[in-house]
Amino acid sequence: MFASYTIYRNMYPAAFASTSQYMDVTLGATNTAVLIFSSLTMVLAVRSAQLGQKKPLIWFLLMTMALGVAFLVIKGVEYHTKYVDHHIPGPGFHYAEPQFQHQAQILFFLYFAMTGLHAIHMIVGLGLVGTLVFMAARDRFSAEWYTPVDIIGLYWHFVDIVWIFLFPLLYLIGHTS
Repeated sequence: MFASYTIYRNMYPAAFASTSQYMDVTLGATNTAVLIFSSLTMVLAVRSAQLGQKKPLIWFLLMTMALGVAFLVIKGVEYHTKYVDHHIPGPGFHYAEPQFQHQAQILFFLYFAMTGLHAIHMIVGLGLVGTLVFMAARDRFSAEWYTPVDIIGLYWHFVDIVWIFLFPLLYLIGHTS
């Protein structure tokens, strides 16, 4: 998807620049902050697991989940706006600049594909972190064994890092206001 984005962005720079006005930088930046903070809470969860601290571990895992849900809610608000504005690629797609109608659909398709795949990975991450909460509540972790917390923490950070690339590519490049 990143390769497709790069190719089409280079093929249609004017069209892609025109679509940037429809990307909500404030919501994108808010989501970036939410995910960065969720990485912090995940690091604190891993550290709590390393120290064998059950209550802080559960607390930080729950905070990580709450931030993940907040990310998805904000993304849902963005998707709803795109729906209301008829910026969902397909037969009902409408774009204010008719000369860019086809090319704008390509960018919006890539936007939905890339952010949608990211959202799916967030949902998987929420399930994994929820499993950690369940396991921690049953005293499955100790200072001697916390491997699942470490591994799922790495997964969470990977998903966050992908967003760090998506945010500037989809929201900032070409944004003029």
